Amino acid sequence: MKKLTYSLLTIVLLTACNSQSGNSGASDTTAAVKSDTTSWDVSQHWKIGVQLWTFMKFDFVTAINKVDSAGVKYVEAFSHQKLGGGMKGDFGPDMTADEKATVKKLLQDKGIQIVAMGVIVPKDLDEWKKYFEFGKEFGLSYFTAEPIKTQWGGIDSLAGIYGIKVAIHDHPRPNAYWSPDSVLAAVAGHPNIGSCADVGHWARNGLDPVDCLKKLDGHVFGVHLKDIVEFNNTKARDTVVGSGVIKWAPIFQELKRQHFSGMFSIEHESNWDNSVPDVIQTVKFYNDQVAALK
Repeated sequence: MKKLTYSLLTIVLLTACNSQSGNSGASDTTAAVKSDTTSWDVSQHWKIGVQLWTFMKFDFVTAINKVDSAGVKYVEAFSHQKLGGGMKGDFGPDMTADEKATVKKLLQDKGIQIVAMGVIVPKDLDEWKKYFEFGKEFGLSYFTAEPIKTQWGGIDSLAGIYGIKVAIHDHPRPNAYWSPDSVLAAVAGHPNIGSCADVGHWARNGLDPVDCLKKLDGHVFGVHLKDIVEFNNTKARDTVVGSGVIKWAPIFQELKRQHFSGMFSIEHESNWDNSVPDVIQTVKFYNDQVAALK
């Protein structure tokens, strides 16, 4: 009797599932869940930050002060930025213990967190390990990188050991990772490798950012927030996000659909000497776009 009851229950459940999903498989069910964006509260999963390359003409301490003045609390650092503030070294794995302590105190005092670091291109796995050790010490979530192809397996393993993802960045052509297809090649079989989606560079390459994001669905670890003045021109100059050729509403909507969880790094490569007002304007644009998401 128990066996019969169990069998009947199984048939009922299978029939109910089939009536709801038709002939679709498990992947379609997952897609349907992801498509329900109403339950995904982006305010709980998205961060707005600044890639410190925006302030590359200044030292690290000055750059952090500029980030603070813009009211931003998350940053993506880059290697070899002069530390400043009375320190002689550069930001990165070769910092002394005293320099690391000074930087940590500065960040704590400002209430600013380093979420990511890049774009890095270590020459071998030993150098990668130095970065991972450094990243662990500073609590990084991911490295933005353009790794050598022969390193994919090794860095995926290291990323798993250290709990820090590797997000592949896309520079314009002829960079090896200019297309999402090349990023997907690195992602295949490597769960700790994904994408740092630089939508500005995709547009420079003549690619539709939304199409690129769809290709990378489930593999986007971070986003570089930048806008440009001309589509399909690898030399197109930057402009304030929201004032260029990129259509942002569908980009944010697609990332919400994907249940993206991570940081949007403002990387403004223009108005180098006085870019804080541009960063503030971009933060406002981002907040307005997020508020408008359905």
